[in-house]
Amino acid sequence: MDPSSVYIIVPAYNESAMLRASLSPLIDAGYTVVVVNDGSRDDSRPVLESMPVVAVHHLINLGQGAALQTGMEYARRHGAKAVIHFDADGQHDYRQIPVMLEAIESGEADVVLGSRFMRPDDASRVPWIKRVILRAGIVISWASSGVWLTDTHNGFRALSPKAIERINLTQSGFAHATEILSEIRRNKLRYVERPVTICYSDYSKAKGQSPANAINIVIDLLLGRIFR
Repeated sequence: MDPSSVYIIVPAYNESAMLRASLSPLIDAGYTVVVVNDGSRDDSRPVLESMPVVAVHHLINLGQGAALQTGMEYARRHGAKAVIHFDADGQHDYRQIPVMLEAIESGEADVVLGSRFMRPDDASRVPWIKRVILRAGIVISWASSGVWLTDTHNGFRALSPKAIERINLTQSGFAHATEILSEIRRNKLRYVERPVTICYSDYSKAKGQSPANAINIVIDLLLGRIFR
């Protein structure tokens, strides 16, 4: 697959300190990098304007789910052969993208979901409190979507053109990760998991979700079911 036909969707909110480090390897690898600047109030805009990326700007902060949906709509309109969801905070390793794409290229799956719990070494890197919350999240996601995984709310994913066309996110916040699973089941998309290594730096841990936000995700999912 031509790397330029692979669109890397990067939601970014106040990530100016990490943008160059996170995006430069993707650019050097030849991927089409689409950064959705989700209403950032820092120096993200000038940083993005100085780099060879597609920058789409939300005027206000809408949430990660909304940013991913904006990026996928752009990729869909421009004929992407595959989409990768990739975090801006340095947690994801660009060298694992080819592994994520293999199942898409071979036709084995429409969606590839990264997992921190398929290899003991990867699981051991997850902070213990986050590990507990994620284990509980697996059950909540299964109850809401009917899809059972070894990991949940892992933002490292690969999507085929079929999945890009059919998945539509309405959850603007972090509940989008469970909504994606519901969309996979609703659209009868084939999916596989692949092991990925997540880097938990002091920066990414400070920027990441707080444990209390898990309650907000559950509330968003319940409200989404009520008002669907």
